[in-house]
Amino acid sequence: MPRHFFELEFDVDVPGRWYLREPTDMEGQTVSDIWAFVSGRAVTEPGRLRVPLSRPGRPLDFDKTTVAGTPIVSGRVASVFRELAPNDVQLFPVEVQGQAELYYLLNAVHVIRCIDDAACEEARLWTLADGRPDKVGEYHVVSGLRIDSSKVGDEVVFRPWGYLLPLIVDGDLKDALEQAGIVGGRFDEV
Repeated sequence: MPRHFFELEFDVDVPGRWYLREPTDMEGQTVSDIWAFVSGRAVTEPGRLRVPLSRPGRPLDFDKTTVAGTPIVSGRVASVFRELAPNDVQLFPVEVQGQAELYYLLNAVHVIRCIDDAACEEARLWTLADGRPDKVGEYHVVSGLRIDSSKVGDEVVFRPWGYLLPLIVDGDLKDALEQAGIVGGRFDEV
């Protein structure tokens, strides 16, 4: 039986939701390589981090920061990832402004070449004609993301090669997160 996969995205429609800024160190300095947390590779322990709010509001179990889209999860959600995807993620403790509960920066450590170009609404690669030689061969546009699950292997959480923005989770993890009552996460089948 084929596995099902979902993009885990933040739900902007949660009434009164908070909005997060990029993580800083405890002195308020922006993390130097914030993009490392969305690159699909393991990173060195960044030390204790703090996440300021750009707008106070209802705390969420899953959210992304404003610029890099770094996933921030509650302790409850982090425990589900630890249990079902221990080899696929790194979880770094962060203090979210105004919250007594500890949160975690979630870093997916795998990138898989699995986008099904023909099944997507649109999938177009960068070419030399686009004037970005550093991007040639990567995805320029992906709409209606679909993946070929036969290319995934055993990974439970990953980012698709050439298009690192989406955080992809398998159906078992999705079900466990929904059973835990995740607030702020939305799942779109890919």
